[in-house]
Amino acid sequence: MTNPSSFMPGVPLIESPLFPRFVDSLGFDPETKRIALDLHVKGYAIIEFPDPDFKAVAERIKQTLASRFDLGQWRRDGWTQNQGLRASDAWQTCADVRQLAVNEHVQALLSRLYGRHAFPFQTLNFPVGSQQNYHTDAVHFSSVPERFMCGVWVALEDIDEDSGPLIYYPGSHRLPIFANEHLCITSLDCAGPYDKYARFEELWRALVQGLDLKEEIFCPRKGQALIWAANLLHGGGRQHNPLRTRWSQVTHYFFDDCASG
Repeated sequence: MTNPSSFMPGVPLIESPLFPRFVDSLGFDPETKRIALDLHVKGYAIIEFPDPDFKAVAERIKQTLASRFDLGQWRRDGWTQNQGLRASDAWQTCADVRQLAVNEHVQALLSRLYGRHAFPFQTLNFPVGSQQNYHTDAVHFSSVPERFMCGVWVALEDIDEDSGPLIYYPGSHRLPIFANEHLCITSLDCAGPYDKYARFEELWRALVQGLDLKEEIFCPRKGQALIWAANLLHGGGRQHNPLRTRWSQVTHYFFDDCASG
């Protein structure tokens, strides 16, 4: 079958409804094909992060960023309020964070999967679980054409159910991307940005309940990474043990020849 990207260039390869019919024509090796089909069907794929020095890099990131966080205060107050801790765009000051973000093998893989060149635009580093409600990145990081955005989350240490693992809803990436106009949100009828966001959280809860979407959790070993599609519902599970850490890094990627907002 002819690669439909020739007549649907505004749709990421893995998001095309015809992707399973033409994947064999793309020349993917077995592992890339497995990742591509997982992203198409489930909206996420698990990989081993392709950096031979990953363990050393991870330890240096933890040592470099540790002083940015007040874990004592978080354990006293933040944890009880279901909050998380994060460092945004630490790639600007930490070479090891940047090394993971610009990993050439990850960028090459994403570029093949989406059909356009991938580039990182943001990093988030977490010493503990984010405990963030499930959401879609498409609301936070929109692109035109739609869906040319993805996230890669990598564990900097072993993570289990007590340390606030990732949660996600397989298949939810296939839902429509809902924006302000679908919820009739304007700047005139909301008290502020948080009021607007609460409306989206109501929608996401309704979708999960009404469509009976099933939650899965990701408890990775150090060095395992999760790629997720822009519209996949995902978040951070409750961290049951506040004495634990959950060091991890997310890198968000856009793709060439798209407008972003």
